[in-house]
Amino acid sequence: MFPELKAASRRVAVLLCAVAWMAGLGCQSGVDAASGVSVTATNGVVQVHFAGQPFTEYRYQEVSRPFLFPILGPDGEHFTRRWPQEDPGDEERDHPHHRGLWWAHGDANGVDFWSESKEAGRTVHAAFESLKSGASEGWIVASNRWVAADGRVIATDRRSLRFPLPEGPDRIVDYEITVFASEGDLVLGDTKEGTMAIRLAETMRVSQPKGRPGEGHIVNAEGIRDAATWGRRAPWCDYYGPVQGKTVGVAIFDHPSNPRYPTWWHVRDYGLFAANPFGVHDFEKQEKGTGNLRIAAGGSVTFRYRFLFHPGDTASAEVGAKFDQWKAGR
Repeated sequence: MFPELKAASRRVAVLLCAVAWMAGLGCQSGVDAASGVSVTATNGVVQVHFAGQPFTEYRYQEVSRPFLFPILGPDGEHFTRRWPQEDPGDEERDHPHHRGLWWAHGDANGVDFWSESKEAGRTVHAAFESLKSGASEGWIVASNRWVAADGRVIATDRRSLRFPLPEGPDRIVDYEITVFASEGDLVLGDTKEGTMAIRLAETMRVSQPKGRPGEGHIVNAEGIRDAATWGRRAPWCDYYGPVQGKTVGVAIFDHPSNPRYPTWWHVRDYGLFAANPFGVHDFEKQEKGTGNLRIAAGGSVTFRYRFLFHPGDTASAEVGAKFDQWKAGR
């Protein structure tokens, strides 16, 4: 599986790229994996390297839904909680369905695709449409089926993940998902249990177990902080805290073209961080069903997000200015 060390061998990275290219899955001809973005299928996962350094894996086999894990910084620091994929021994074991970085929702035609209960559905990998490496960016494009516990297919989706080559200490994932009402009318239901999400490193938490205060903080675009950000609408939100002796953060940007922009934030002081445009009943105490999003049979809906992994806090990382640049298409 993914090496934990920062100094992954350039020779290995080039070899992996070559193998993937010969298989028709990975690097484009002429791409130098030691300096560009390498996207390679190996050992049942898809690995992403920046200039030979490991960044993340796309995990899609024998899982409840596809997800990225781990997500590593320039010095090998973990932005995501390691349990339940690994057992470092010093992490809380709550919410085992919070795995890395993922998209899932708790109510699709009444089926829960958020949890991992016996009654929950599964997002099943169907095919890779593209695994592409490049000098300046890499791509993973995959299609999936939403399968209920009884075997019914509820809907399908297409996920496009873009990985730009870092030009500085920041690292970026652009995540686009199109949900298709391929099996008939589809209702994405009004629940807080969703949706575009990441479970952050335990040391970044605003609060620690047993009521102990943490060293992390949450800030949204309106300047609202920490626990007060839950259920509030904003075009972006940032969560920062200490990892391996230094302050790092993760910001999620909600694209202006998304339905119901600016989104609501299902962001918790224990490290769950999610954009959720559906849970109006929970967030604003309105009549249940207010947040339902209906997609007619044969129709689709698309959501776009950017994840910004940055050093420092919200201010020093200039998160607001970087959102404005992204919003303007720069």
